[in-house]
Amino acid sequence: MDILTRFIRPLALFAAGVVFTSLGSAQEKRPNILWIVGENFSNDLGCYGQRNVATPHLDSLAAAGIRYTNAFATSPVCAPSRSCFMLGMYQTTTDTHNMRSHRDDDFKLPPGIQPLTHRLKDVGYYTANITHLSDLRVGTGKLDLNFVNEGTLYDGAQWDDLKGNQPFFAQINLPEAEYDIYDRKSAEKQRVRWVGEEWHPQVATEQNVTPPPFYPDHPVVRQEWARYLNSISGADVRVGQILKRLAKDGLDDDTIVVFFADNGRLTARGIHWPFDQGLRVPLIVRDAKNFPVLTEQERRQSVSDRVVSLLDLTATTMQFAGITAPAGMQSRVFLGADADQPRAYAFAARDRIDETVIRMRSVHDQRYHYVRNHTPGAGFPTLNRYKEKCFLVKPLMRQLHQQGKLSGDAAALMEPFPDEMLFDTKADPHETKNLAASTDPDVQLVLARMRSALETWTAETGDRGHLMEPDAVVEPFVKEMHDWFGTPQWAVPK
Repeated sequence: MDILTRFIRPLALFAAGVVFTSLGSAQEKRPNILWIVGENFSNDLGCYGQRNVATPHLDSLAAAGIRYTNAFATSPVCAPSRSCFMLGMYQTTTDTHNMRSHRDDDFKLPPGIQPLTHRLKDVGYYTANITHLSDLRVGTGKLDLNFVNEGTLYDGAQWDDLKGNQPFFAQINLPEAEYDIYDRKSAEKQRVRWVGEEWHPQVATEQNVTPPPFYPDHPVVRQEWARYLNSISGADVRVGQILKRLAKDGLDDDTIVVFFADNGRLTARGIHWPFDQGLRVPLIVRDAKNFPVLTEQERRQSVSDRVVSLLDLTATTMQFAGITAPAGMQSRVFLGADADQPRAYAFAARDRIDETVIRMRSVHDQRYHYVRNHTPGAGFPTLNRYKEKCFLVKPLMRQLHQQGKLSGDAAALMEPFPDEMLFDTKADPHETKNLAASTDPDVQLVLARMRSALETWTAETGDRGHLMEPDAVVEPFVKEMHDWFGTPQWAVPK
């Protein structure tokens, strides 16, 4: 039996009951729910211990709620990750795992699998993908989902419409941290700017930052690391504007606020790669005075090391709204009195991103991280035109490597990835020491456990990553990315 059918049947059977229950309880008073979604950053807020950032509003939000230290995206890039937490199903199960796939075909989600906003609308929620607070732009309105044929996902885009349409589910996709690439003229520019860099607080500078050790000590590396950190400080400014408006409009006491990032760092070894800092994300939940959902163990200023997947945002948000997750949904409720059993593991997948076809899989527990590379020869230097153009550290390292000027962890990063990697994220947070070849018996036990967990997940969830896209699907991305970002001279066919 096809894995999708295995999941679809219980979902489809449950659908009628969900609709009936939803209609019958639509008049119940329910909390407003606000998702504030950051772009492309990891646990690099002041409340997580990062230096050279100014995040007072997010730090205050964490002090008023619960902060998670082991939260992970299911993909190190936006569209598959967002597809996952919008559906409550792994992107590898629903065939939404390849970057920006199914944008121009007739793909539809299988029966019983619905976008979260449709489930919320069924119980009376007004849904919005906010771009503006009156005239102030705070969100991008980004969707970037690998399904486009499911009908209207949101009712509106203006904050001003929320007060008169309660209960509401509002999502605000912050512009940070992101390169300013959507004019599609990046190929013409010598240096691609960051969104908002002209006004971001300049807390981090080339002189005061210490980039991760797998990069060379070079001015360009320090400059780019500072730009990344300042982008996070800029995101905090927007969060402050949002929270101030929430209180001003008298919505604060009725609104549960969830802050998270869609995937990890917008840095050369972050985004796109299923290493820790491509997957580990901040996650903060603050409940509402009139709708308390946190338990005594989740009280104000608490910190949780519970393993959470962004997949779990779906069922948890439904729980806030009084909706029971249907049988077969892979998402779990991660907080509150009715929380599900904590996860032992968080799983993630990297598949085709833009024109670059690389398949990798990942599993985290509270300490260890196991990565399986299914594409021999692939590695950090593999061609991706977006990263070659925008991420100045990558071509810099390629040049220094050719000149024999890299050493240590930076030189090792230029080699192809091993088939297996195991990292102790407590002792080695930068993941520079691969333990997979260790002869230590204790390490080998961890390796066997993590390997088995990943293989079990692959089978049980019907991971579709081994079903490669036809060349006719991939080839247009090569042209698109060339036109958008250009092709480095070394990669131009001779």
